[in-house]
Amino acid sequence: MTQKDKSFLPVTGLNHAVNLLREMPMAQENLPHSFPERGIGEIQTLDLLAPHVLGRAARLDNSNALAHMDPPTPWITWAMALWNARLNQNLLHPATAPFAIEAEKKVMDWLAPVFGMNGGHMCSGSTIANLTALWAARDVKGIEKIVASKAAHISIEKAAKILGLPYEQISTNSHGQIDSDKINDISNACLVLTAGTTATGVIDSLALTGKAKWTHVDAAWAGPLRLSPNHAHLLDGIDAADSVAISAHKWFFQPKDSALIMFRDTDLANSAISLGGGYLATPNIGVQGSRGASAIPLLATMIAWGKEGIADRIDHAMSMANMLATELIKEDNISLWAMPTTGITVFRPLTMHTEEFYQRLPEGMFSTCMLDNVKWLRSVAANPLADIEEITFKISEVIHGTIA
Repeated sequence: MTQKDKSFLPVTGLNHAVNLLREMPMAQENLPHSFPERGIGEIQTLDLLAPHVLGRAARLDNSNALAHMDPPTPWITWAMALWNARLNQNLLHPATAPFAIEAEKKVMDWLAPVFGMNGGHMCSGSTIANLTALWAARDVKGIEKIVASKAAHISIEKAAKILGLPYEQISTNSHGQIDSDKINDISNACLVLTAGTTATGVIDSLALTGKAKWTHVDAAWAGPLRLSPNHAHLLDGIDAADSVAISAHKWFFQPKDSALIMFRDTDLANSAISLGGGYLATPNIGVQGSRGASAIPLLATMIAWGKEGIADRIDHAMSMANMLATELIKEDNISLWAMPTTGITVFRPLTMHTEEFYQRLPEGMFSTCMLDNVKWLRSVAANPLADIEEITFKISEVIHGTIA
């Protein structure tokens, strides 16, 4: 009998990979300059790559990491991602993903009603989710243009270009929301409202849902707030939208790439975004063809933590942002843009250039953004392991010039 290729079997090398993950080795060897003629083997490759993959990655779980909408992930998702990689399920074909398809339906059945939607599917990110929603809007309702605020995510403009639709950008008001007074006739438009703008985390007025031919809410960042009894009200009105997009790899703490696109009338939407083929047992729904079982890590997280566990972690993030903003207000040498709405705090120093201040801070502590051609520092409360006391102490050191 032909011996099985052990590269495709569960072997002890997997334990070595987990041990390297725990150790986080830093000593590096140079990678090969060219494609090797002969491989060095799996164990040796793990030892070679660990200092690069693990040692050179951005540390999203550092105690002072509060810069981006990219959280650390819970270990239950690492386990599920490992299982997924082992099985390589493909949701394009029911025969190659029997449980993965069931898992995605379960996730949608649990989450969609929270937003007033009745179904949808997962995709690789909110860029794809937004494109899918606007595609449905065009082909279901015949929208003739897309309208969004100047603070909307770049993916909305991308979608407009891909779909061949005019894109109208509306200026924002003093709170950073789409200025409803500047919106003209949208009876033939898809109005895109943002729940958690990238720069400042502001939520557009959801009272505008239902005013256009189709309303899409890009809730990539702030959508999970709907699960929190303390903060769900911030998204009141979202259930009147026609579609909602959420990035699960943000405040649902999932590995990339993971997002949800949900519809109020899923059957109607799917009728416009489904295509068949002679080789397909069932129609392919959405933009992507082959895609992996990203619902399984999310399902595991939802079961492991429950609604309460997810809400607690989001509430903690919101609390961290408020603590940071409260401390910043006490500093006479710092200007706070506004109190954070959805865990994003924007501020700048008054005694030095923002870029100089930024360069003096530890890497990964904050990011920067431009508002009205002025550079601001930006803090995003996506890391549940961040230490606000440590972060505010470092800010104070820099602003007062007391760093040793």
